[in-house]
Amino acid sequence: MKIYTINTGLFKLDGGAMHGVVPKSMWQKVNPADEANMCTWAMRCMLIDTGHSRILVDCGIGDKQDEKFFSHFYLHGADSLESSLEHLGYTLDSITDVFLTHLHFDHCGGAIKRVEEQLIPAFKNAVYWSDKLHWKAATNSNDREKASFLKENIIPIKESGKLEFVSTHDGGEWKEGIKVRFMKGHTESMMLPLIPYRGTHILFCADLIPSAAHLSIPWVMAYDMQPIETLNEKKEILQLAADNNWVLFFEHDPSIECATVQHTDKGVRVKQTFKLSEMEHYI
Repeated sequence: MKIYTINTGLFKLDGGAMHGVVPKSMWQKVNPADEANMCTWAMRCMLIDTGHSRILVDCGIGDKQDEKFFSHFYLHGADSLESSLEHLGYTLDSITDVFLTHLHFDHCGGAIKRVEEQLIPAFKNAVYWSDKLHWKAATNSNDREKASFLKENIIPIKESGKLEFVSTHDGGEWKEGIKVRFMKGHTESMMLPLIPYRGTHILFCADLIPSAAHLSIPWVMAYDMQPIETLNEKKEILQLAADNNWVLFFEHDPSIECATVQHTDKGVRVKQTFKLSEMEHYI
């Protein structure tokens, strides 16, 4: 098995929303805001090549929205989904599975592309994986969350006939040794893949722990539907990560890709941070 970081570009979100109840005097030190109070975030995905499958975990924001939509998020950076894959010798057509942790636009927008006003799968040879409960929540969204669930990102997946649902229980195996943890604090049934690799496991943290700063238990996004649930889920995951020396992979941290954590007298804290490509030197 080989695992790669796939960088799809950078965008900006409101600093207060991303850091929740944490005061700006604290979060400004780890991710400084611009004059509009916007902070830069990554849209970092993962490619898992098992030899049998080429699994893409999340796929960034895509490029099919209009100029007005993108003006809210200040996309920047030289990386794109397609160029990052090509740099590693892969193409969109070589992907066999697209595992969508959840259907917020910055995680699934790249799943669908616009061709001559038609919305079609960007990965024509791939199966798209979601969760039944999450799919229901995304397609019948509450008023607070519906701006994050864009129908043009979601409905064409089902219409293409390429949609399948993960059927395992929490902590159970999905495929190729990959297990799935289900979280409901950020959004209904967000899926975190737990991947066996180099004698340990890598947890793709998605929006449970979007950045290294969010390892702090109270550091919960204002975007979360059930923030107390997120807080409790983080406690459980960080306990397991420290006990088992898991590698945590951050989807949104602008500079830190991965970390290990350890137990201290002040709780679970960062042990080491590193790039995924450097993992062998730290584990």
